[in-house]
Amino acid sequence: MSASMAQSASSVDDDLLYEVREGIGQITFNRPRARNALTFAMYERMAQIARGVKDDPSIRVLIITGAGEKAFASGTDISQFRAFETPRDAIDYEDRIESVLGDLETCPVPVVAAIAGACTGGGAAIAGCCDIRIGTADSRFGFPIARTLGNCLSMSNIGRLVALIGPARVKDLIMTARLVGAEEAKAIGLLNEVVPDAEALRARAWDLARAMSGHAPLTMRAAKEAVRRLTPRIPAEEGQDLILSCYMSQDFREGMDAFLAKRKPQWKGV
Repeated sequence: MSASMAQSASSVDDDLLYEVREGIGQITFNRPRARNALTFAMYERMAQIARGVKDDPSIRVLIITGAGEKAFASGTDISQFRAFETPRDAIDYEDRIESVLGDLETCPVPVVAAIAGACTGGGAAIAGCCDIRIGTADSRFGFPIARTLGNCLSMSNIGRLVALIGPARVKDLIMTARLVGAEEAKAIGLLNEVVPDAEALRARAWDLARAMSGHAPLTMRAAKEAVRRLTPRIPAEEGQDLILSCYMSQDFREGMDAFLAKRKPQWKGV
């Protein structure tokens, strides 16, 4: 392995932790200073773990959580977008994320999202692919891209959200760019359960995982796959025009510049 490859592997091992105990795997996004924003390497590592579960019958449940108490995951690290120059860059990014989320959806065991603090953008998309979502009383969900970057969600991600909470609520979340608090998130289906704090979250996630690890794995696998098959599947090329209209726009560049400069973006609609 080259020095650069070794450094990259070490970095993702630090940024995304994985442990297995009692037949339960736990993925931890470990960039608390960056509100657990995800790099491409972290996305790929998560997908690799999800695929690996298919070949490891000893793992009965998977937990996904974030380090610290401020964020589950705040989305894709903005610096990952700075290299976007061509339409292919935007399409490849959405295809890459869709592949990762697909691996998570088809993971054959129950996946529990243990959410403390902010769960936004790509983090909320990951949580939406999990089977059960538990949040702390201060957890917040949303896709605030209309006031931050000016990009858009893929058709597949819109489809997942519509199946989860309905079209009116999806439009509400995106158009208002607001973050939904824990109790509202539970009421509309973004959360299954709310616990008081991060300590209670860790305990509840593991208690639930232990309980499910003793259930019939084929029954849970069949139920999970049946629900997945009932969710409308959208062709990969569908909505590429919408992706390009946002990611290749002047507004998207302005959104990135404004975000990194910590100022309010000046939208022009072009």
